[in-house]
Amino acid sequence: MRSRYCAFVLGLEDYLRRTWHPDTCPTEMGLSADTRWKRLEVLDHGQVDGQDREDETGWVHFRATFHEHGRWQRLEEVSRFTRLGDRWVYVDGTPQLSVLKPGRNEACPCGSGRKLKKCCGV
Repeated sequence: MRSRYCAFVLGLEDYLRRTWHPDTCPTEMGLSADTRWKRLEVLDHGQVDGQDREDETGWVHFRATFHEHGRWQRLEEVSRFTRLGDRWVYVDGTPQLSVLKPGRNEACPCGSGRKLKKCCGV
């Protein structure tokens, strides 16, 4: 999950395609140069069939914060992964997108702990 987040941050479309299940990989990635990914939080994870290292399916619940077109947004998703050969690939997820409206004196959504006006709001 963390490597795929980094690929979105860096715009590495080839890597995203390699880590996406071929049956569900879109033809267009929808990567935008206007998107500034700021924070990834992995909230939970597990394997569908239990905790055996031989399991073939798993999931990751994450929250990613980004700034795009002058707005702060948050994507929260439970992603499903499956083992394809010797590597894990993304299958699909249940995304929920929300718009954040932090005030100048509130904590910055990037997670720095500083006020927005002293951090990403400069």
